[in-house]
Amino acid sequence: MSAVTHPTPSLPELRHTAAHVLAYAVQELFPDAKPTIGPAIENGFYYDFDRAQPFTPEDLERLEARMREIVAADHPMLGRQVSRDEALAFFADNPYKVEIASEIPQGEPITLYSIGAFTDLCRGGHADSTGALGAVKLTSVAGAYWRGDERNPMLQRIYGTAWHTQAELDAYLAHLEEAAKRDHRKLGAELDLFSLEEEAGGGLIFWHPKGAIVREIVERFIREGLRERGYQPVVTPHLMSEKLYATSGHLENYADSMFGPLEVEEQRFRLKPMNCPGHILIYAGRPRSYRELPIRFSEFGTVYRFERSGVLHGLTRVRGFTQDDAHLFCTPEQLQGEFEQTLDEALRLMQAFAFTGFEYALSTRKADERTQTDPTAEAAIRRALESHGLAYVVDEGGGAFYGPKLDINVRDAIGRRWQLGTVQVDFVLPERFGLKYRGSDGADHRPVMIHRALAGSMERFFGILIEHFGGAFPAWLAPVQAVVVPISEHQLEYAREVAQRLGRNAMRIEIDETNEKLGYKIRHWKQQRVPYVLVVGKQEASDGTVNVNQRGVETKRTVPIEQFFDELSAAVEQRL
Repeated sequence: MSAVTHPTPSLPELRHTAAHVLAYAVQELFPDAKPTIGPAIENGFYYDFDRAQPFTPEDLERLEARMREIVAADHPMLGRQVSRDEALAFFADNPYKVEIASEIPQGEPITLYSIGAFTDLCRGGHADSTGALGAVKLTSVAGAYWRGDERNPMLQRIYGTAWHTQAELDAYLAHLEEAAKRDHRKLGAELDLFSLEEEAGGGLIFWHPKGAIVREIVERFIREGLRERGYQPVVTPHLMSEKLYATSGHLENYADSMFGPLEVEEQRFRLKPMNCPGHILIYAGRPRSYRELPIRFSEFGTVYRFERSGVLHGLTRVRGFTQDDAHLFCTPEQLQGEFEQTLDEALRLMQAFAFTGFEYALSTRKADERTQTDPTAEAAIRRALESHGLAYVVDEGGGAFYGPKLDINVRDAIGRRWQLGTVQVDFVLPERFGLKYRGSDGADHRPVMIHRALAGSMERFFGILIEHFGGAFPAWLAPVQAVVVPISEHQLEYAREVAQRLGRNAMRIEIDETNEKLGYKIRHWKQQRVPYVLVVGKQEASDGTVNVNQRGVETKRTVPIEQFFDELSAAVEQRL
């Protein structure tokens, strides 16, 4: 008998089917578990269950084995449309399904889908049968509040992944293993870059000396670009009157994400969640002429936003962070050119840090928030992208409350996508704050505002850099560029001389003065991912040379100190 063939489902359809198969297996093996929802997600799927007893790693193994049996049985995916009363009666013992069924709007179809003995409430989008699942793997269990609300019951979320073939699954699991090795939280501790201190509270980052060095280098690079493009540095307070955020609209739109209020002398203050109101006040502090525009203010401004503890994640989801923020005030005629130069600077930043696969998303405002100025702003963004020959997608309704925006996404060294730079065009805040400039006609006009943060935040950008480079920062960015390792204490004085000669021009050089064996020292500094380990022994001391152990290069070489100095200088200058 020939094997049964199935139409090839899309990956979302395949993964949605896998979620049903998981729920089927859970109901068979753990009848006390109530299934809730189970969507396909990027690279996999999950299903949430209400169960008093925690799922264990051994439980996942049993479930995965049962899922493979269900796949092998090749159950057809059978759907049928039912009335609301039928759906409520069918799921009468499952309050989660009852809640979902009750909220389906009148007139919309309600469908049930069955595989084998398991039936679920679902809109559809599946493979024709379970046999279409080529390879499936359960990966982890986590807690999740019902519908993401901490006032609701805590559920158990089982994550998994599904692929058309075992080879694709194996490649994905290898990718996960590599990502785990690059986890910035693990490397941050191993390389002594940063920490989160429990005593201080969650989501607050402590930058250690080595991490602070990298941050300073990144800031210096960004500042160079700002200075070249005519930005003026400003500094604004961390704490400002709540009235300011009422005027800007942040209080109305983001109150749940703001810290405060703090009451002082009958006045309410908030920790700033954004830098833009402060920059607006500086602009509005005196009369402005069209001859001054464009005005470009920049600030490495620290802001504070309340994130629930369940979503905090190392450097990439925090409560206090520093943005490479800037706000530009220009005439409508200058908008196009200003947006283009901002895009140029964003490209400079992404290329300098060796990101690839740039992707651009134009996010428009929601239909009910759109104003007559939105098409003008959107057109400026489109023309800027098209003038650079850059393809983009449109995210309808994804813009900020005050206008459309451009998001810049990049791919890291192992192909993961990260959203970094954001540039927003804003006609709303200038109107709210009554900003103006005196035009060439002698009349007052309203400026256009551009918000831009190209790295996003220094914390998140650093976390991405750690994972992108796997902690092995290129020489220009490395907190320690070279370590001088004497073979014995007899060469310690020469090692200090080498470090002193190399350390001129602010090169970052350390000396290993420990009494450990040479092999141990070299292994240690390689584990610390230092770009160069310079071994010096009796011969090197006599010849005025260093033996170079370069990261990622098997062959060792002995060169004069000045030659190595020139080599390291060239690497820094070329950002290698």
